[in-house]
Amino acid sequence: MKFISKINILRFTLLVTGLGWGLTVLGVFLPWEFATEHLEVFGGSGPIPNDPMLNYWLRMAAGAFGIVGYFFLISAWKPEQYKNIIPLLGWLSLFEGFILLYYGLLLDLDFFPFVLDVSIGLIPGVIILVLKDILD
Repeated sequence: MKFISKINILRFTLLVTGLGWGLTVLGVFLPWEFATEHLEVFGGSGPIPNDPMLNYWLRMAAGAFGIVGYFFLISAWKPEQYKNIIPLLGWLSLFEGFILLYYGLLLDLDFFPFVLDVSIGLIPGVIILVLKDILD
């Protein structure tokens, strides 16, 4: 069972989290109609108008999330080299998880996908912060 070491758990957590954040970069390139159709499936309350500002914000958020995913992925690739940003990534995940938890409860969102989004923030954040010291 040497394969399941703390460093491998940390790397796996960083990799999965990086893919979760990073795949959103597709939103930069997807046609508006395709993107909004899928946003509606994931909890939208109705048709999303083709508003230029909403279109812009989608691209901005997708690009920003993709950049965040990149930092998780490079940290998974070489955790020893990027050990200084790994705690920051853990705190970022926790912070985002708590933001989503707060607003999901405030807005009384449906269970899905709200709980998944919160979990994707909180669980990796905790794992990363628990394991961050193994690199010292």
